[in-house]
Amino acid sequence: MSLISSLFTGVTGLTSNSQAMGIIGDNISNVNTVGFKASKAVFSDIFSTILTNGSVTSQLGRGSQLQGTIQQFSQGSFESSSNALDLAIDGSGFFVVNNGLGNFYSRAGQFRMNDNGLVQAITGEILQGQQITNGIVSTSVTDIDLAGVQSSPEASTAFTLGANLDGAATAATTFNSPVTLFNSVGTQVIAGIQFSKVANANSWTYAITTSEGTVTSGASGTVTFDNNGQLSLVNGATVADQTIVIDYSAAATPAALQTLTWDLAATAGSTNGKLTGFSAASNNNSLVQDGFTTGTLVGLTVSDTGKISGLFNNGQTDELFQVTMADFLAPSGLTRQGQNLFAESSESGQPVLGTARTGGFGAIVGQSLELSNVDLAAQFVTMIQTQQAFQASARIITTTDDLLTEAVNLVR
Repeated sequence: MSLISSLFTGVTGLTSNSQAMGIIGDNISNVNTVGFKASKAVFSDIFSTILTNGSVTSQLGRGSQLQGTIQQFSQGSFESSSNALDLAIDGSGFFVVNNGLGNFYSRAGQFRMNDNGLVQAITGEILQGQQITNGIVSTSVTDIDLAGVQSSPEASTAFTLGANLDGAATAATTFNSPVTLFNSVGTQVIAGIQFSKVANANSWTYAITTSEGTVTSGASGTVTFDNNGQLSLVNGATVADQTIVIDYSAAATPAALQTLTWDLAATAGSTNGKLTGFSAASNNNSLVQDGFTTGTLVGLTVSDTGKISGLFNNGQTDELFQVTMADFLAPSGLTRQGQNLFAESSESGQPVLGTARTGGFGAIVGQSLELSNVDLAAQFVTMIQTQQAFQASARIITTTDDLLTEAVNLVR
């Protein structure tokens, strides 16, 4: 009886070690799979019989079995990428993705923007996040949708003109300074400031006209320079910023009433030095204004806190979404779903949602991918060990067969 049992004991060794070889093969075959987490085989013995009732020294086992696998969530190495939506997690946490039926969790951060503007994984699941509006992060988690994202225009409220008006110019000499502005609907407006030299003084009158709308206030005035060519008087008074009002109600594209500040003074009564009256050819040398037109999305960046920012062709940058992350009390209890996805289970616990660099969540690394954490050297050593165990189990069967043959031959 004991010899027959030995045959089956050897079979359990063959079975469990062949299953372990399958786990090793799965690990090695996924050495280049982004975000893959290696598994480790866990064996247990099979208890069978106590030969003597109550004796702890007469217990016989009948082989081994593969008890299960343990997922190893150690950190993988990083690889740089040129795609802004390739993301890696440095530390704890998972990306949250949705396939239309429910949420799944992954460490593989190969994301792309599809033809509907949704940020999706290579396998089609949509990355989840929280929308950011005017710097405020929403509390609701939704699909990250970048379709139709644009930068809203900002009306100009102030401008600083850098120009020199030739103090040696003759009377009635004119000089034009075009100033580019933007109104509330993003229309580019050219405000032309025409300066005219006054006779017998280093003084110029100015008149302002616009390509859109009508200047209803501050359309004209006088600037006077002292013996050093510095601005000393504006409209016969001490140097002060000037207010200009533009009405767009009759424009081809109506816009809100625009009030502009022409920045001329550094402090009350003191010039900022941008408008001068030196004895040199009149010229425009600088223009600074704070408005911009609408912009379309031309690029993306992702911060270490998981905030996705859009780069627009009007030179502006806006925060659009924050990537939502999840973590589990027992991540080794997650259920593998294939395609680098995990699902929660009773053994993993429920997901805790959060954002990168908060609580126990790791940082998000943009333009990078987390590689497989499979250690090839360790896998090969384990494979050799498993091979030897398999061969030894097979030897148990052949040896037992020889012994049974000897027992049969006793009748000769």
